[in-house]
Amino acid sequence: MALAAVIRDDHSAPFFEASAEGRLLLRYSPSQDTWSDPAALVCATTQADDLQWREAAGTGHLVSWTIKPGRRRDDVVTPDTVIGIVELDEGPWLTLQFPDAAQADLAVGRAVRVGFIQPEDSEHLPVGYLA
Repeated sequence: MALAAVIRDDHSAPFFEASAEGRLLLRYSPSQDTWSDPAALVCATTQADDLQWREAAGTGHLVSWTIKPGRRRDDVVTPDTVIGIVELDEGPWLTLQFPDAAQADLAVGRAVRVGFIQPEDSEHLPVGYLA
């Protein structure tokens, strides 16, 4: 599975520091008691601007998925890539690659846990694993 290298910026630094430790951070609004995805600058539900980084459980359920077909280039075949949308237990949805998922095992509602991998020259990135 090939993931593009990702480099942190000031906003994403806490997320990637936690990812390197195997922890998933989300954005949380204490005034609204709502969770948003890691890239959020304001609450996805209420537009509150008091977001903090909070650790999430890193568990959820598969909502949908697609298979990005592998391809052949210069006699090298890349494998198919499973990309899924996961609704986390806290509420936000994340789009994750699933490095070890077999197509036959994919099902709406299937339990997912978030793990982390580190592509070459990249930060640690979240990926999904079927539970």
